[in-house]
Amino acid sequence: MTTRTDELERIAHQYHLNDEVPDKFIEDAAQLHCCDWLASLIDPGDAVIELGYGEGVTLGRLAPLSREYVVVEGAPSLAALVRAEHPSVSVVEALFEDHVPDRPCDKLMALHVLEHVDEPVPLLRHLSTWLSTDGEIVVVVPNKRSLHRRLAVIMGLQPELDTLSPRDHLVGHQRVYDLEGLEADLRAGGFEVVERTGLQFKPLPNGMMLDFSPELVAAMNVLGDELPADTAANIAVRARRAR
Repeated sequence: MTTRTDELERIAHQYHLNDEVPDKFIEDAAQLHCCDWLASLIDPGDAVIELGYGEGVTLGRLAPLSREYVVVEGAPSLAALVRAEHPSVSVVEALFEDHVPDRPCDKLMALHVLEHVDEPVPLLRHLSTWLSTDGEIVVVVPNKRSLHRRLAVIMGLQPELDTLSPRDHLVGHQRVYDLEGLEADLRAGGFEVVERTGLQFKPLPNGMMLDFSPELVAAMNVLGDELPADTAANIAVRARRAR
């Protein structure tokens, strides 16, 4: 029987540890640009927990900004990579649903997490117990109303905005969100949203942008900051426990 850990290892080897995936430069550039906003949310005295390692882009940028940085990673191969490449970062090898921190955190980074998990709302309820009294969760997910998904439906490349693509399946996505759906799940999980934004302008699916230069991709990320949130490739919210 395939376990959740087995599935995470499959994704790790087929995508995160696979240098042959051609569109990684697009996603990595988007994450790097997102770090400017994320960094503005972290205070030097914060204890931060990041859910998952991914490509390590956000960890590399954000970890030096706080007094304590912990990564919770369910894929053994990625947990080992964090230990080897980021010795100053604490690593917990566990599924998010199973872990309970020793002490609360001030910032909880759930970056490209909720689209992967089996049951987002129960997980959010569990994660709310990880936060300090004034702590916040930062959530980033793919946006089903992004311009490139809208174009794909108009062109007949996919039937619905929330249809999962082969790339979605490769990286383990189980859903895509719009802002309304994301905020509904957060409310059901015991949170109230205090900020929302869009990240990354993407006019086309990644497979149609492989010839774009790094300079063009970087410029599109900057442009994305100026566009309405519900047109962006990714949507992000900052939330705290409901009071």
